[in-house]
Amino acid sequence: MEELADNLRETIKLAKAVLEMISEKEAGKKSNPAKWSKKEILGHLIDSASNNHQKFVRLATAPGKTDFVGYKQDEWVNIQHYNAQSWQELIHFWFAYNQHLAFLIQHTNRDTLNNTMMIDDKGPFTLSFIMSDYLEHLKHHLLQIIPDWGITTEFSMKPYE
Repeated sequence: MEELADNLRETIKLAKAVLEMISEKEAGKKSNPAKWSKKEILGHLIDSASNNHQKFVRLATAPGKTDFVGYKQDEWVNIQHYNAQSWQELIHFWFAYNQHLAFLIQHTNRDTLNNTMMIDDKGPFTLSFIMSDYLEHLKHHLLQIIPDWGITTEFSMKPYE
C-alpha cells in the first residue's frame, strides 16, 4: 500500500498547485444550475475523504465483513454550502485531510487488506479495493475541476451499481 499512498501524495501535491491558481470567482461559478461548481466538487471530495476515512479505519479494525450505508452526496454538498466557503480554505482542508489518508493507507496492516464490506447491499469490497478506488474517484473529480490536467483514471461506478 506504500505505492498507493505515494500516488495519493503525488496526486494531491500536483493538484494543489493547479487548484491554487483558480480564482475565487472561477471556483464558485456553475456551468449549469444542476451541476456542481469547482468549490462544490472539491467539497464533495472532502466528504468522500471523510466517508472513506471511516471505511479505512473500521475495515482495518474489524475482521470479517462490515456493512456500510452509502451517503447522499448531493444533500451533503448542499447542506454544507461549499460555494460560500473560501476556495483557499477548501483547498487547504482537502489537502491536509488527504495527507492524513495517505499516511493511514501507508501504515495499514497488510493482514487487514482482505477484510470486506458491503455498501448498501453491494459488494463485497475489500479494504484494498476501497483504498485504491478512493484514489481513482479523487482523480475522476479532479479532472472535472481541471479537465486538461493530463492525468488518467480507471474510476467506474459499475462496482457500486
